[in-house]
Formats: sequence, C-alpha cells, structure tokens
Amino acid sequence: MQNLWKDSEAEKLVEHYAAKGVDRDLALRVYTTRLLGGEPRLVLHGGGNTSLKSKATDILGREYDVLCVKGSGWDMGVIEPQGLPAVKMDALLAARRLDALADEDMVAMQRANLIDPGSPNPSIETLLHAFLPHKFVDHTHSTAILALVDQKDSEALCKKVFGDRLGFVPYIKPGFDLAKEAADIYDKNPAVEGLILDKHGIFTFAEDAKTAYDLMIEFVTMAEDYVAENGKAPFKPVALPKELATPSEIMPYLRGAIAIDEGEGEGKYGRMVCDFRTSPKILDYVNADTAEELATRGVSTPDLSIRIKTGPMVLPAPEAGKLDEYGKVIREKVAEFSARYKDYFETNNAADDVERTMLDTMPRLTLVRGLGLIGHGRSMKEAKIAADVGEMLVEAVTGAEAIGSFHPLALSDLFELEYWSLEQAKLASNKPKPLSGQVTLVTGGAGAIGAATAKLFASQGSHVVVVDMHADKAEEVAKSIGNAAIGIGADVTDATAVRAAFDRARDVFGGVDIVVSNAGAAWEGKIGELEDATLRKSFELNFFAHQSVAQNAVRLFKQQGTGGVLLFNASKQAVNPGANFGAYGLPKAATLFLSRQYALDYGSIGVRSNAVNADRIRSGLLTNEMIANRSTARGVSEKDYMGGNLLGLEVRAEDVAQAFLNHALAERTTADVTTVDGGNIAAALR
Repeated sequence: MQNLWKDSEAEKLVEHYAAKGVDRDLALRVYTTRLLGGEPRLVLHGGGNTSLKSKATDILGREYDVLCVKGSGWDMGVIEPQGLPAVKMDALLAARRLDALADEDMVAMQRANLIDPGSPNPSIETLLHAFLPHKFVDHTHSTAILALVDQKDSEALCKKVFGDRLGFVPYIKPGFDLAKEAADIYDKNPAVEGLILDKHGIFTFAEDAKTAYDLMIEFVTMAEDYVAENGKAPFKPVALPKELATPSEIMPYLRGAIAIDEGEGEGKYGRMVCDFRTSPKILDYVNADTAEELATRGVSTPDLSIRIKTGPMVLPAPEAGKLDEYGKVIREKVAEFSARYKDYFETNNAADDVERTMLDTMPRLTLVRGLGLIGHGRSMKEAKIAADVGEMLVEAVTGAEAIGSFHPLALSDLFELEYWSLEQAKLASNKPKPLSGQVTLVTGGAGAIGAATAKLFASQGSHVVVVDMHADKAEEVAKSIGNAAIGIGADVTDATAVRAAFDRARDVFGGVDIVVSNAGAAWEGKIGELEDATLRKSFELNFFAHQSVAQNAVRLFKQQGTGGVLLFNASKQAVNPGANFGAYGLPKAATLFLSRQYALDYGSIGVRSNAVNADRIRSGLLTNEMIANRSTARGVSEKDYMGGNLLGLEVRAEDVAQAFLNHALAERTTADVTTVDGGNIAAALR
C-alpha cells in the first residue's frame, strides 16, 4: 500500500489551521486521519478511528489532559478538527479500574467529560485509545489485515506474518471489555508497535503522527504482500448463459422484490433504490461456485452487519429474453434470504431475556452472477454505502480464500453487534421521510410547477428525475434540489425520448414509483377559426404526451410489482373552458379522463391515478404576456385577474406542488381530481 505522507502537504495544513488557532499536533492528526480515511481498503463509512492525547481548555479557562478522538458521524476522509472531540483523560483512565461498565453508561460518561458539550459522541472505541499510552493512535479495518484475521488459525498466521511486532487481541465486541483486554495485552509486551484485533482490524501507535501512520501502511503492506506471495486462485467459475440480460433490465424486478411490506399486505411499501457495481474482481467473486455458501458465513468485519446485515443475497445469472421468469426467481431468492434472516434473529434473540424488535428482513447487498453487485438502501447514499461495503467485502474474502478459508466472526457474535443497543438507538433516531426510497419522475420539470414539485418531493425524501425539453435547465433544477436528483433532456412528444428518460431513471435508481406528468403548453384562438395543425400540436403535447409518459410508468410499475402513483396536471380548462382557449382545454379534458382510465385499468395492481386542476399559475405556460392578454380580455387588472377567486389570492406553483404531494401520500385515493385555484365555483366538479 502506498504511503501518501508528503511533508509539503502536511506543513501546508499545519499553517492553514495555525491561522485558526489549531495547534500543530491536532493539525497533523487531521492530516493523517484524512490519509487513512481516503483509502477504502483501510477505512470505509465509519469503520475506523484515530486519536491524539493533548491538552485543552474549557470555557472557564481550566486546562485538562484530553483525548481528541474521532467523533460519531464524521467521515475520516474529510474530517475537521471539530470532528475530534476532546474528552478529559482522567475520567477515561479512571474507568479502567472498574470491573464492568455498561455500554450506555460508558457513552454517558464520555459525553459528561467532553470539553465542549456540543461535540458529537466520541467513538465507541474511545476507551481503547485512552488506555494505550501513546500520543497518536490509529485504527483501521484494512481488507488485507482482514484476509489474515478471518481465518480459523488467525493468531498463528498473524504471528507468522508480523512476528512479535504486533500484539494479538481475541475478538471482543467493541466497548469497555475490549478496551481493557487490549490494554492488558499491550501491558504484557509494551514493545509492540500495534495490535491486531481478531475478526476486526488493526491498531498502530506512536509519539508522532507520521510514525503511527507509517506503521499502519507498513503492516498493511506486509499483509498485502503475504496474500500476493502465498495466495492461490481462490474461485472456480460457474457456467453462465450465452447471452445475459443487462443490470438495468433486472433492476425493477429486484427493486420490487426487496421492497419492505409496511402495510401487512395492504400495498404500503418501504422502497429502496439500487446502485450497481462491476469489475473483473467482482465478477470473479460473484461467478464463483462457492459464492452462495460464502454469503451464508457472515461478513469480513462485524461493523459491516450494520450496512449489509449478515451478508449478501446471491442471484443466478439472468438469461436475456427471459425477464419475467427471472423476476419470479428473484422473488424466490428474496423469500429464502428473508426466511434465513428471520431464523437468524429468532435463534439468537432467544438466547437471552433482552427485548428486541427485528429489523426488516430484506437484503442490502445482492450479488448477481455474470453481472456484478448491487447495493440497496432507503436513499442513494445508503445504496452507495452498501455497494462500497460490498466491494471491500469482495476484496477481503477473496484474500482470505486465496490463503486459506474465509472464517469470519460467528453469526451469534455478529447478532450481538447488529442488535447492539447503541446501534439500535442510532437507527431509531434516523426515521425515514415520507418518500424515502421512492423515485419520482417529473416532466416539464424545469418549469415553475415542475421545479416546485421536484423540490418539494425531494424535501420529503424522494429521489427526483427532472425531465424537461431543455436538458441544461433540467440539470440545473436537479442540482439545486439535491438528494441525488438527476436532470434529463427529453421532448415528451417523442415516444422514443420518453422511453429513454424512464430507462435512464431505471439505470440510475433501479425504477420509478411516482410520475408527475406535468409538461404542457397553451395556444390561444377561437376554436372555429383555429388551424388544424395548431390543435393537433396541442393534442400531441397536452394529451398524447401524457399517455406516452403514463404507458412507460406502467411498464416499470408492472415489473416492480409494488403499485405506483400517476399524477396528471390537468387544468381548470378541462371542466370550465375559457373563451379563445379551446386548443388547450380540449386535450386537457381528455387528459382528465385519461387519469381516470388509468385508475380504472390498473387499480388492481396497486396503481393510483389522480389529477390536479390548477388555474392561473405564473409559469412558462401562463406568461406575463398571456396574463396581460387574459386580464384585458376580461376587463380587469392583472392583480385582480390572478387573484380572481373566492379567496382573492394568487395561486402559486408551490400550491400545485403541495396538491401533487398530497395525492402521492394519499394511500387510499385514486381517480380523484383536486382543484387548486383559490376557489372558482364555475370550475367546481359536479
């Protein structure tokens, strides 16, 4: 492994933080923490920590010896000084004299002794860092180290590779007991330069930041070299179909199968999005004849159970042209995984009297023979984390199998960590938003109503696909709303472009759950004098485009098998036509009934279809020029025209967006029409 320390960069960071009142040691602690955190083979999504023993002054000016240790929630790759909260050392060291310390009491003690009470919770391994006497302590979950410790004879193997330079600590769950045992082992041989934690990772330590970091890289490199020099080809490939389906083609089927049933069969699902990865190394692993058996053994380091449960689900290779049949196979495999996870929970939960609530039984990582791996999550961030973890699992297990046999922590011990009270508390505080895990596609997404809708749905947890005729504007809206939204340029009157937009949404997120068919435009003129081409043009955009969008939505809804939501932007013109506006009102009336036809034809598969009738919304459709024309035609001021309703208020794009959201969340409502116009009795439905 490459040593990334550079004197010039280290000094540059020291100077940068010196200007902010941060001392040299803490600046270098930040520097090497970032070096470690930036390498996924060492640290991945919370799997590691660092510390510095220093001095700090509280708000009253009292100076204390402190441990600055990585705080919960901070990414080591981009950590700042405040991500290393200072904890009073005397309290931490006093804890070593205790015979026992409950996890909750340990966390409370550490928080009570923070110099800054507003700091994040110190790492769960704070006591281990404190009990070691060195100024700088580094901890990683190196995949190369895991290849050594995930063996049946791990202690003898580590002795062979590292000699007496590293102490060996048997597996103990992170916390007080591990800290005491590790410190005792160090005290028996204080000449060691680090500690190996069985089934877990490695610690290195020194009196300066560079030496501690150098030791980490040196020992990891020794492990890598041992695997490279002594490893055999670990896998034999299975036979694959001559022609494979693509990852995108199977994704909606998979995504539907792993949706969490939250309504006891009543059509309410906790959906997840997907992130696909592949590489030669991943393919060697997923195509191995032992892949399914390996998946049942466990994970390479216990922390991974928080991300991918007991390990991945394995699917057979999908044969091209047989997607519906493969969809059934996926559901069978998901049922098997779910049953196995339920048995794992029930068996281990019965071992004591602690009350626990079983987590959902769906996989978070799927291996697909012939294709690669797919991470799943209630957000794209979670899906990417699961996929990242999957790649490192492949790395570690491949190394372990190359030099012996992958022998990870027993599932009974894994259960103790997955259902650890501290982790359960974290999960309980991370409540999903109403649309978490759902994917919403909005047409006309760069217009006033479309952009307001995209923004509102994203704020409720949905990943949004912004589709607009102008690709640059679609991308601009997507960037502005965040939450991994994407922008796509597409003319919705082009059926090929519409299909491509839906396929792009499927490629990125795995499918689509909610569709807001919003794109439209208006043409004026007396109906009897209107050119035929104008009326046909309006029908193409204001009716047939809605049909094309809805057809593609249903295509994916049927593959997912978890229902879906169709939302149409109709218009007041559909029920209360205005003079000289027939070219717009006629196709909108057809679209209103289109929404009801979809409700009628697809309600049986859980698809809900509703429409919103909006009136007088400032947008690209109702431009300032058109507002002037319409107000003149009615003999009123522009203000009175825009507020010409029972409430006397101008209706905004955000009000229409709220109506769409209400429909998206109304689980028992379909074939409905919601009017958003401030009150217009003439346009009220009878």
